[in-house]
Amino acid sequence: MGAARLAVDIGGTFTDLALEQGQRRWTAKVLTTPAAPEQGVLEGVAAILAEAGLAPADIGLVIHGTTLATNALIERKGARTALITTEGFRDVLALGNEARYDQYDLQIVLPEPLVPRRLRLPVPERLDNTGKVLKPLDEAAVRALVPFLKAERIEAVAVGFLHAFVNDSHERRVREILAEELPEVPVSLSSEVSPEMREWERFSTTVANAYVQPLMSRYLLRLEAGLREAGFAAPLFLMLSGGGLTTVDTACRFPIRLVESGPAGGAIFAAHIAREAGLEQVLSYDMGGTTAKVCLIDRYRPQASRSFEVARVGRFKKGSGLPLRIPVIEMVEIGAGGGSLASVDSMGRIAVGPESAGADPGPACYGRGGTRPAVTDANLLLGRYDPSRFAGGRLRLDPDRARDALARAVAGPLGLPPEMAALGVVELVDENMANAARVHAIESGKSLAGRTLIAFGGGGPVHACRVAEKIGIASVLVPSGAGVGSAIGFLRAPVAYEVVRSLYQRFSSFDVAAVNALLSAMSEEAGAVVALGAEGRAVEEHRLAYMRYVGQGHEIAVPIPARSLAEADVAAIRATYERLYVEFYDRPVPGSDVEILSFAVTVATLPDPVAPAPPLPQGVAAKPARTQAVRDTATGMVAEWAVYDRSALAPGATLAGPAIIAEDETSTLVGPGWSARIDGLGYIRLTRGDG
Repeated sequence: MGAARLAVDIGGTFTDLALEQGQRRWTAKVLTTPAAPEQGVLEGVAAILAEAGLAPADIGLVIHGTTLATNALIERKGARTALITTEGFRDVLALGNEARYDQYDLQIVLPEPLVPRRLRLPVPERLDNTGKVLKPLDEAAVRALVPFLKAERIEAVAVGFLHAFVNDSHERRVREILAEELPEVPVSLSSEVSPEMREWERFSTTVANAYVQPLMSRYLLRLEAGLREAGFAAPLFLMLSGGGLTTVDTACRFPIRLVESGPAGGAIFAAHIAREAGLEQVLSYDMGGTTAKVCLIDRYRPQASRSFEVARVGRFKKGSGLPLRIPVIEMVEIGAGGGSLASVDSMGRIAVGPESAGADPGPACYGRGGTRPAVTDANLLLGRYDPSRFAGGRLRLDPDRARDALARAVAGPLGLPPEMAALGVVELVDENMANAARVHAIESGKSLAGRTLIAFGGGGPVHACRVAEKIGIASVLVPSGAGVGSAIGFLRAPVAYEVVRSLYQRFSSFDVAAVNALLSAMSEEAGAVVALGAEGRAVEEHRLAYMRYVGQGHEIAVPIPARSLAEADVAAIRATYERLYVEFYDRPVPGSDVEILSFAVTVATLPDPVAPAPPLPQGVAAKPARTQAVRDTATGMVAEWAVYDRSALAPGATLAGPAIIAEDETSTLVGPGWSARIDGLGYIRLTRGDG
């Protein structure tokens, strides 16, 4: 059957595992161990291997994704970091781009830089925009900082100089000096972490990389050692925010690229399901224990971006977080997971999230010391979960604790029965997620009409029908293994790496030789990283140029040929730019020159071929295993819903809502007015009304 492949995704509440060997798959969920995350991973690995009857020696590849870097940034629990920067530019991190995410808020709160001003250390040096040295680096000034760094017990250093993305010599020399004086302190260079123009984003990304580097390096090395001690000889790969896999060494150097690794796995999973099912336009909906993520996928490719915000101080408000300039799968993420806590705000309204109960203590119904109600408590009180089957039966839920918590925190202040408070909590969560999906589609210039919602994560299939109703989608697909979708997505991800570099060009004076030299070097760099894990697999290369009309403030990504460019290509690239510009903004800007700010090269292994979907078998009415009293959130009425065991539903099985399809890692709710059918792949296809 060949070597098995194992994927592990650490979430805020659960650690998900997926193990595949040939056509067989095993999945598991265990509670995350926040104090020492590798313990939960190793416990889960041992459990899933025992279930599969396999030994560590049978595993040929281990793939891992984690939220540790994200949590360290949000909770401000990273390393004590200093920034060495160009004299006169120590306040770039605080000034940002002077934008206000809410221009009418007179008491606006902006995110505090990760490095306080006293640890932002200027040194004399200066380069111009072409990389020419205007003022040589003052090496004595750099060495003079060493006693201060030691006295302040600095654990990581970020180096960000003006125009270093063009000429990195000064930054590299600072690292050499610090390696002599402080060999145990890791140093992050902006010319390596984010070699692009726009110094605020570049400095912010470099500081964030330095801030999480000690934590992530220690964790990854502990995990790698733990797997070796357990008998694993297989290579360990890490999921990147951009949807590819990379080695532990690269992840330790650039841990900031792991910030969205778990959600990226979910988007890769949804894209693979869409390809299998032949669905060109889908909306990926991943609801876990701490957050819910929505991603638009067109022609089997998730929407991508080069910028991202983390640790927003204004809830859901773009521009209120720390900017990161990294390759990332673009999605909207909100604090609306199963562990999101419910309360009543000062205006007497139900509020849910973004604070989460996490895994420890968890929602009140876990019986692990939690006393505040979470979304899981509300779902349990509405009758949506079987208390004895949650998380495969490994965690028995307590309805009485859920009722008491909701009565105390929500029902009591509002004068409602606990069950109606639970309905309000769930309805608010569904509306928050639906609104996030609407806004994300509008901001992306796309429509939700005609899309299929692919629901996964522990909570996605539970909330999918109601969210779909709110956003006008009539088709939902719930794949097998939905409860651990992100982990399965890791197994579908290519080994890939993206390199971005800035090189200013205008079409009126395009330097083909300079651009080819840059792209060739970028291709070589990305290819070298991918070669470490490609193991002889075929690779493909994609190239993008980020360009805009001269004088504009934002650029768009334009694909360019993945080969040496010729003079004749310049006109074709400009024509492609203008076609894409018209798609975004309706009409071009005649007579204006176009400038290119940066280039991106991605090298990735080719995706595994997807077999054509089997024909849909003849429909056969399914027989329920039992019934369960459920309160419908749309009407507030309680009725007996049929409950089906997913493992007993063969392809072709059909059923009508209201119903629950139960499995170990999640439950799929088939709301009133919806019908369900098991397709040839074993996936649940939900259809609303006559659709």
